[in-house]
Amino acid sequence: MTQKFDHSPAFVALTAEGAKLARRLRDAFGAGEVHGRSGRVDGADVTFDETISHLQSLFREGRAIVGICAAGVLIRALSPLLADKRAEPPVLAVAENGSAVVPLLGGHHGANDLAKALSAQLEITAAITTASDNRFGIALDNPPAGWKLGNPADYKAFMAEVLAGAAVRLVGEADWIKTGNLPLAAEGTLTITVTEKAIAGSEKELVLHPAVLSLGVGCERNADAAELSALVQETLRAEGLSPKAVAAVFSIDVKADETAVQALAAELDVPARFFPAATLEEQTPRLATPSDVVFAEVGCHGVSEGSALAAVGASGKLLVAKHKSKRATCAVGQAADIIEPSTLGQARGKLFVVGLGPGDQCWRAPEVDRVVRGVTDLVGYHLYLDLLGPLAEGKGRHGYELGEEEMRVRIALNLAAEGRSVALVCSGDPGIYAMAALTFELLDRGNRADWNRVAIQVTPGISALQGASARIGAPLGHDFCTISLSDLLTPWEAIEKRLNAAAQGDFVIAFYNPVSRRRTQQLTTAVEILLKHRPADTPVMLGRNLGREGESMTVLRLDELTSDQVDMLTVVLVGSSTSRRIEKSDGSCWVYTPRGYEKKAHLYDDFDKTGEVKAITEGSAA
Repeated sequence: MTQKFDHSPAFVALTAEGAKLARRLRDAFGAGEVHGRSGRVDGADVTFDETISHLQSLFREGRAIVGICAAGVLIRALSPLLADKRAEPPVLAVAENGSAVVPLLGGHHGANDLAKALSAQLEITAAITTASDNRFGIALDNPPAGWKLGNPADYKAFMAEVLAGAAVRLVGEADWIKTGNLPLAAEGTLTITVTEKAIAGSEKELVLHPAVLSLGVGCERNADAAELSALVQETLRAEGLSPKAVAAVFSIDVKADETAVQALAAELDVPARFFPAATLEEQTPRLATPSDVVFAEVGCHGVSEGSALAAVGASGKLLVAKHKSKRATCAVGQAADIIEPSTLGQARGKLFVVGLGPGDQCWRAPEVDRVVRGVTDLVGYHLYLDLLGPLAEGKGRHGYELGEEEMRVRIALNLAAEGRSVALVCSGDPGIYAMAALTFELLDRGNRADWNRVAIQVTPGISALQGASARIGAPLGHDFCTISLSDLLTPWEAIEKRLNAAAQGDFVIAFYNPVSRRRTQQLTTAVEILLKHRPADTPVMLGRNLGREGESMTVLRLDELTSDQVDMLTVVLVGSSTSRRIEKSDGSCWVYTPRGYEKKAHLYDDFDKTGEVKAITEGSAA
């Protein structure tokens, strides 16, 4: 499968002056983020402490990297990762004064095109060193959308002869090739063949496949992916057609969530697109094998043939009539021109339920950034969408107020059901007092076919309790629980029962939703219950605005905790009877909850003297 790269550039600046240019290029390009070195760059979209590790992380993610720095910095950082040039994302070096743009890696994976775009903004000439680009103005191993090179292994030898002066004969139509400066000649010793047929090619013949084939498929529910794949491969082979000429896999919309169909699209490295039954039924007069049985089942007289024909339009034709296996069917259509899948039917909708962590982008998981960059729409509380900063630019934004949680989820599911890719944005972790549970609850309650076809992924984040614990030490070092004190959705009787159980169990407790303007008595009652079971001097930690401006951590005694010290932006951690404070020289403290390692302390009595640990006796914990 072709390596996928994220061409939303990371403009990496190591100095304040470099950051100025990074912002200019980001704004001109209309995408990407400024990544700035901590302590040197202010106001960056993303900050980092270690340059080499950050660059390597971006490279592994497949991010396009534009380093506003010396080329040597990028070379030294990324050289240990270089192995397969087909797996290298675009990497460019840009001089801090804007005098040079040099694509270093991934020239034919977008780096050359990106270099040209950036150099145009700087009004300079990009230092493109790829021989074929410089001599001929095109790169046959990086054809435009809708084209694939059939024999990439032969490309190097083929281009070596072209660069040495050999002429090229073009067989077939490909206007984009004629726009370059290739030495085309009717009697060329080398050949470029444009075809949908499966031709091996050689060092003397490059084969280019235009995406003119539509692959229509159908299958029974939960059909084996291997069966559908085998049917398709056998059909294409029998007809002498190349899989690389397939533009997309097409089917009826009720098959959008069919594993076999999605697996086939992934195998062929093409999109999967889906039509409603009414659209497929319009193709009935053109079907080779219409079926009343199929019509009774799904509302159209042919799924595979109908899908193939709907994709190629009135000017296309049914190239291969329906082939069948035990539980699957396929057919092939041929279009008069390149097929653009994004204009046909709709994709399977995707819903990503993502957690931003407490707020600071440094605490946001890289997977969340990757997911958000790839979606079309964002849904969430206004503040959470604001926290995304530049990541939210260019996306459909659907912001709602607090208290409109169910509305947010319904909107997100509806958008995804339309074939969009949607991020439902939460703070903290989406599965902890956030929107993931409500998403699945609405799926369960609604049992709507269109919602059930949506692909859903929950992407974790750092929860408020983890953030507070990390800031103050390790109070969650032993058994703990979380309790929401909001009785808007849970009866107070149930909450009080849980409070008593947690108090008696001597758990460290994280309180969510501790107070609001209308709710203050709940926290007071919780303190009264806890004081019956643990000491008055039990440490209580209040983490407010974690990861945001105005962050604070306060430690006090349990008997000092009152509702007026807390608001809805505060997470409250109450230690167990064994939680301990360690006073620091600056007057603050650490808090931790021991797990019982002191019981093994005797094993290390002589360690400082000998550097050796006594043998662990039988029955000791590992």
